[in-house]
Amino acid sequence: MQKLSINGQTHEVDVPDDMPLLWVLRDVLAMTGTKYGCGIAQCGVCTVHLDGRAVRACVLPVSAAVGHEIGTIEGVATSAIGQQVQAAWLEHEVVQCGYCQPGQIMAAVALLEEHPKADDEQIVTAMSGNLCRCATYTRIRAAIKSVSQA
Repeated sequence: MQKLSINGQTHEVDVPDDMPLLWVLRDVLAMTGTKYGCGIAQCGVCTVHLDGRAVRACVLPVSAAVGHEIGTIEGVATSAIGQQVQAAWLEHEVVQCGYCQPGQIMAAVALLEEHPKADDEQIVTAMSGNLCRCATYTRIRAAIKSVSQA
């Protein structure tokens, strides 16, 4: 039995230690906001927070998340920066298909939590591992920049 703290709530799950956190979130806990993309930590679609850091849930064994605070897109609006990022996403009309957006938002929030006044280089570096098939990168960077300048 694994005990996980997700978005401030405790969840007990009976899963193998090596089960990827992504599948625990989606299949066991029905938290489907975190998406599956590549399965090899290259696209960023499955990005969640582990103690505030952006990590890829598709390759993170659930046992590595025990004892840490996990944040998902379902809980992102509980922080002021999360709310600001979501508002900026709407203001800058970032979303097209929307599939990568939970991971993009989670990466952006982690960046801004660590660097509230992130500059262009920090934004590009932090977001470089998150792919968007619709190529909304310019709008994503503009949305993040607007929060960092607020």
